[in-house]
Amino acid sequence: MDDPVKTDVPQQKATKRFYRWFNQRTGINSLMHASLDEPIPGGARLAYIFGSGLLFIFISQVITGLCLALYYVPSSDSAHTSVAYITKEVAAGQFLRSLHYYGSSAMIIVLALHFLQTFIYGSFKGRRELLWISGAFLSFLVLGMGFTGYLLPWDQSSYFATAVGTNIVGEVPFIGQWLTNMLRGGDTLGTLTLSRFYFAHVFLIPAMIFLFIGIHIALFRKAGPAGPINEDPIEPKLLPESFYPRQVIMDMVFALLLMVGLGFLAYFYPVQLGPVANPSNTQFIPRPEWYYLPMFEWLKFWPSRLEVFAVIGVPGALALLFFLMPFLDRSLERRPWRRPIPLLSVTIVLVGMIFLGFKSHLDDLRDHSVAVQLAFQAKQAEEYTRTPFHPRMESASGQPLSSGPVNPLVAKGKGTYDAKGCSGCHGEAGLGTAAAPSLVGITAKYPEPQLADLLHHPNAPMRAGGMPAFDFSAPDMSALFAYLSSLGGNSPSAPAGPASAALPAASAEKVAPTASAAEPNGAPAPSEKPAGATSASTAAGEKIFQSHACVVCHGPAGAGTARVAPLAGLVAGKSDQQLSTLLQHPDAKMKAGGMPPFTGSQAEESSLIAYIHSLAPAKHTPAQKSTTAAAPAEKTAPASSTSASALAQSAAAKAPPAAQTSPAMEGRAIFESNGCAACHGPQGTGTQFAPSLVGITHKYPGAKLPYLLYHPTSKMSDGGMPVVDVHGEDMQHLIAYLGGLGSASVASAPAIASSGAQNASALQKSGNANPKTGTVAKNATPPLSPEAQRGRQIFQRHSCEACHGIDGLHGTVAAPGLAGTASVLPASMLENLLRHHSKRMQQGGMPLTNMNTIDMKALVAYIRSMPTPANGQ
Repeated sequence: MDDPVKTDVPQQKATKRFYRWFNQRTGINSLMHASLDEPIPGGARLAYIFGSGLLFIFISQVITGLCLALYYVPSSDSAHTSVAYITKEVAAGQFLRSLHYYGSSAMIIVLALHFLQTFIYGSFKGRRELLWISGAFLSFLVLGMGFTGYLLPWDQSSYFATAVGTNIVGEVPFIGQWLTNMLRGGDTLGTLTLSRFYFAHVFLIPAMIFLFIGIHIALFRKAGPAGPINEDPIEPKLLPESFYPRQVIMDMVFALLLMVGLGFLAYFYPVQLGPVANPSNTQFIPRPEWYYLPMFEWLKFWPSRLEVFAVIGVPGALALLFFLMPFLDRSLERRPWRRPIPLLSVTIVLVGMIFLGFKSHLDDLRDHSVAVQLAFQAKQAEEYTRTPFHPRMESASGQPLSSGPVNPLVAKGKGTYDAKGCSGCHGEAGLGTAAAPSLVGITAKYPEPQLADLLHHPNAPMRAGGMPAFDFSAPDMSALFAYLSSLGGNSPSAPAGPASAALPAASAEKVAPTASAAEPNGAPAPSEKPAGATSASTAAGEKIFQSHACVVCHGPAGAGTARVAPLAGLVAGKSDQQLSTLLQHPDAKMKAGGMPPFTGSQAEESSLIAYIHSLAPAKHTPAQKSTTAAAPAEKTAPASSTSASALAQSAAAKAPPAAQTSPAMEGRAIFESNGCAACHGPQGTGTQFAPSLVGITHKYPGAKLPYLLYHPTSKMSDGGMPVVDVHGEDMQHLIAYLGGLGSASVASAPAIASSGAQNASALQKSGNANPKTGTVAKNATPPLSPEAQRGRQIFQRHSCEACHGIDGLHGTVAAPGLAGTASVLPASMLENLLRHHSKRMQQGGMPLTNMNTIDMKALVAYIRSMPTPANGQ
């Protein structure tokens, strides 16, 4: 039997020979000696573990980042899809992504502890200035890694937080706009932004970190460890101890604890992925990562005119002091109690940052609306993360297709969903809003028959939330069920079909032209409108019915709700004239039910009336039709030279003598030129934005009203009220106009006297008549200038129409129309309001307006070119 000791001898000799051969060519012995036998004055300490811990976390971040990069696609079309694939499909993908996410926070925490230990121990003293400065550079590079990596998932939170961050960069004097454009790759966040952030996060910043880590370690080895706080930093006197084994074991235990802690968080509290970024979402409240919260809260304390000081002045001074610390605290004294001024300064900054971070969090909890929205956003992200992954598909032309199953019913179902106004409460992609819950997974909870019954008979919580009853046909219900089943993928919004397919079958039947009497040659009867015109007007009326939230009370297609009977019975036997009167002046019963007056244009009112009549076509008798046809003609006669002249003469006859109204007319001009009419209404009678000014001079007599205009209260400022820049005689004229509000001689006569004849003459020349009714429009819309035309494109590109309506003229339930409100503001005031939103705008969910000066001027020009609505409101 062989002796095992003799058997191992040749193997040991072979190992030694290989190690000796390898050492001769690499010098590994000297490298290990330099790394492990480094002398530590005073011996190993737990306080020295943070530097090694930082290096371990960085290596962990590199490894996990490389694994994530294998699947990530840096484009606005595919970034969110690729992260969703990592999170939902890749084996341990969510765990890996969570490790990377929590690792970034752990790196910030350990970095702060490392700097605090170095500062308290005075380890930067004694020819270690460059060592400190290299570490300071590393700290800013680590913060840069956190900032650039946060955008890469391209979900709602990352998009809006990055928009805020790049806006802050834009406050840098002289080069701020250039820096913002460089970071974004343009005016807005998009694919170029993602590619730049990805390059910086994966290549540029890590390369610089590797470089500065090498410099930092080389400088550290050159200067040597400083030792404990009672050691001489230049000529150590305490007995040294080698780095190996005690300090190595301490560092390894700390690295193991970090690994266990990060693994625990990643496994039990995985990172959520929110819905894909939607720039037109005006309700989303962005919040940065926790380590940027102090800066976020800090900016709230400064008014807009001092933002540059808040963004650059104070943080820049602190950063400069941070870098110059070794040159400011030059004595060799290391004991902290002997260095009270540096220690107190650092303590104030540290406590201030912690206070600001907690204050930001507490402010969010105290503000009920903000807390509800943030909780909803967190729940939305959680629900999205739980939904199954649907791959993103492309057509042969490279265009993205629906992320859901390829089902011909999905597009039709989305059309039904949109046409019935479901997106108004449940969100465009069914992910829910603060008004109604998410519909993701609803089909798994309720089979199709049960869901159809629930829609037809909503339960008590649904009715309490304003949910109307729906009675879908079987085909429509199948299509809607198919669409709801597709919700929850990486791009939940299934593509709607053509415009004609956007309406469900039931609505298409209502919109279709009804049979009418025709002449023998096939032409429509003189008293009837062409079928195409009727269909277009009815379709437009249905959209108005939805955009004005009429479905909330009257139900979809006017079918009625528990509060209001079906419209078909309510409008039966009523002519167009009668309906117009009721829409503009609801009766007492309608007002008691919460019916507001209709404030749209005359063309919109005609379309809405056409749609309402289409709900009950059988109720119209020939006599009623003739009355309906005659009423508009009697109400608004065609424009002619006679009527225009009569209008001018009537306006001149009604105008009071100039001597009596001169101060009031001057005051009215000041009222309008300063944009007061935008909020208080053209007659000062108030709007949804600001109260009525009728009687304001009695409430604030004498010098009180000018003082209030010069010193607005906090409530007025929060509503967007600026300081009035009117003085002397102009202020007296303004007060005279405000004092006469409510009387016809002042409120209306000046407007008629000054513009009635001109408008009549202009209309006579232009012949600007409504082709459907033959009526003269109140205000002719002039062609847009090239700058305003470009502003309109910017308005559409930034999805402003999603809230303010088509072209921003009449608004929606989400936001008011801009015609007659913002359009009458002076250009400088409007631009300032777009850049620095009022509190009311912020509470309404107005997103940040991110654009350069040229685009902003064009947008302002477009808004100011909007025509005043025909009703003058």
